[in-house]
Amino acid sequence: MGWFSSDIDTFEELFVHTLQDIYYAEHQIRKSLPDMVAKASDAELKKGFRMHLKQTDGHIKRLDRVFKMIKSLPQGTKCPAIDGIIDEANEIVGEIDNKTVLNAALIAAAQAVEHYEITRYGTLAAWAKLIGRNDVAKILAMTLKEEKATDKKLGSIAKRKINKKAAMRKLPKPDRTERAENAFLAAAAGIPAI
Repeated sequence: MGWFSSDIDTFEELFVHTLQDIYYAEHQIRKSLPDMVAKASDAELKKGFRMHLKQTDGHIKRLDRVFKMIKSLPQGTKCPAIDGIIDEANEIVGEIDNKTVLNAALIAAAQAVEHYEITRYGTLAAWAKLIGRNDVAKILAMTLKEEKATDKKLGSIAKRKINKKAAMRKLPKPDRTERAENAFLAAAAGIPAI
């Protein structure tokens, strides 16, 4: 853990810490999804992001329930991994003007988030079983199943239409003036500087 927090000494403490990690992550995802809904221009993608926003609210409620079941306060612990994934997505998305290409970038960013969530929920469900909390494992496995389904839906949308449309997006051919400027610059590049 960090400089000013206690160390993790037991497997149960590791379990709780990882639960706090995904709790923080779900809240960060919850904050970023409305922006993704707003930026998506494809109707099916927009609908998928809206649906995942509702699912995320449900995931947070399930985590609250899990915290209650293990008699722990629902709280998050800062997760640099999800912060990095979201920051990178925002940076890339901010650099794209074309709506079709933007849709492809949004899916890629959303899938990066899903893959992170899948690893966390898969680990937590397995660990819950190991510590004898099959009741908790069932709840975490329900969320894991939803995360995998969301990833599959995003992949399907990307493969079926979004990525194909984005790949067809080409830069416009330069007009006559731009071609002349490019030719001049190419010729000038061959002249040695004095």
